[in-house]
Amino acid sequence: MTKFRSRLLFALTTLIIAVLVALGLILGQLFNSFYLRTFEERFEKEVLLIEQLLESNEIEVEELIEVAHTTLNSQVILYDANGNVMYQSKGSYNQEQTIGDLIIANYRNETEGFRIWEKGNEVFYYGYPIVKGKEIEGYLVLGAPVNALKSMSKDVWFLLIASLGLAFLVILILGVRITREYTKPIESATKVAIELAKGNYKARTYEQDLDETGMLSQALNVLARNLQDMTRAQEMQHDRLQTLIENMGSGLILIDGRGYVNLVNKAYKELFQVKAEDFLYRLYYNVFAHKEVSDLVEEVFMTESKIRKHLMLPLGLERRHFEVYGAPIIGNNDEWKGIVLVFHDITELKKLEQMRKDFVANVSHELKTPITSIKGFSETLLDGAMEHRETLESFLSIILKESERLQSLIQDLLDLSKIEQQGFKLNIQPCNIGEILEEIYTLLEGKANERNIHLTLVVPAQKGLIQGDPYRLKQIFINLVNNAIMYTKPDGDVILELEYVNGETVVRVKDTGIGIAKDELPRIFERFYRIDKARARNSGGTGLGLAIVKHLVEAHSADIQVESELGEGTVFTITFQTEKLIG
Repeated sequence: MTKFRSRLLFALTTLIIAVLVALGLILGQLFNSFYLRTFEERFEKEVLLIEQLLESNEIEVEELIEVAHTTLNSQVILYDANGNVMYQSKGSYNQEQTIGDLIIANYRNETEGFRIWEKGNEVFYYGYPIVKGKEIEGYLVLGAPVNALKSMSKDVWFLLIASLGLAFLVILILGVRITREYTKPIESATKVAIELAKGNYKARTYEQDLDETGMLSQALNVLARNLQDMTRAQEMQHDRLQTLIENMGSGLILIDGRGYVNLVNKAYKELFQVKAEDFLYRLYYNVFAHKEVSDLVEEVFMTESKIRKHLMLPLGLERRHFEVYGAPIIGNNDEWKGIVLVFHDITELKKLEQMRKDFVANVSHELKTPITSIKGFSETLLDGAMEHRETLESFLSIILKESERLQSLIQDLLDLSKIEQQGFKLNIQPCNIGEILEEIYTLLEGKANERNIHLTLVVPAQKGLIQGDPYRLKQIFINLVNNAIMYTKPDGDVILELEYVNGETVVRVKDTGIGIAKDELPRIFERFYRIDKARARNSGGTGLGLAIVKHLVEAHSADIQVESELGEGTVFTITFQTEKLIG
């Protein structure tokens, strides 16, 4: 904007200088012409006066010429008709005969006055013919130096230059102020326009009077406010849409009409373990690792209709189930804009469905076995076996054992159902976990000795309190220790260990039993899942113990971890938050 003001000032200054110079030249010429004309008129009047005095013959010619010379301060010369000097005043400026020759040569027949410039001596002469009758008898010439004329001309030019210079300064100052006054709002509007072009919609310009520049500033401010409001609304809408897309639980991909991937949300990148730069602005069939997905996209492109498919895709070492939706994006004018793909991960739903099926099958199987045994032995007794006392006692013992097993199974199912209910609550109170472990040790020591297994309790001298339900805590550790005894061979070891570490209470149940294979570790907390089905069923286990343990541990806001080596043994580690340490 400074360049614009400079150009405007330069143009204005140039115009002012041109006008003032032209005006000065014109005025100078006018003043010079006026002064010269006045000079000539004066000489003309003086010559006519002298001529009249000569014609009156009242004064001698020579005396008259001297008086005129003295009075008029001019050189007076009288020539005859041939240009010869008859009389002249004293102190001549030049060789008067030269003037006479010029008169004869150029003005011999003139009947009016004439002027002669003698540039060499800078003298001005004015001549007038003396006519008697119709004949010219001579010429009367008055001469005067042009120094006065030059001095006057210098004064005129000095006055003009000074006046025009002062006028130029005044006009320039006023022009600068006027230019600044009118270019200032334009400069401000230009700066605001540049800021708006950069995206700074908070920029505003000063609104002055309601003239053209004020209207421009006002319109520019209205435009800035509208752009700011539109940008704010667009940003808010974009943020909402971005938040929705990035935080939705399903994977989402947008493909434009040419087949290039334009958007990949966070859920998709986490599900498929990919990077955005590997997908964005690339053709879909070059980035999708699974042909099933590419085929689905091609089908949407071909049919221009919504498609829903269930796909099972391998991701690393596992296979995951996806419900994939593909839909075309069509604009208002039936313009094809692209495709949107949505990936719903239903792997957990499939697992839950399979677990439900397994649960129904396992419950049916677990209930069927004792019921079949009870029914079979009862029918045998009714058919006559009850007459034999030994057979009767044996069959009744089996029926009692199967009934107890059935009762245990039903009780575990009721416990598990109760724990999984939303309104399930624990009787939380401060618990000395060391004392609870000692009670369990006392309770199960006999069972371990029967199986020739060494049960060891390791409790520190320091006592610690945790927040928990004593009854449910006993249930947790009884299940874990029972399992350890059940799956440990004779002469094996089962260790129940307590430790306080960094504000946490850590309980470990270690055994030297058969161990668990790595591929079975993720499933050990499922209902009715058994590592060694034959051993567990023969021991009277229901297959629900670890499922109950996991739910109770989570209800206590604790954490359970399992480490195991096949044939080496297993370690269950449960970590509680320590409330208080004593001693």
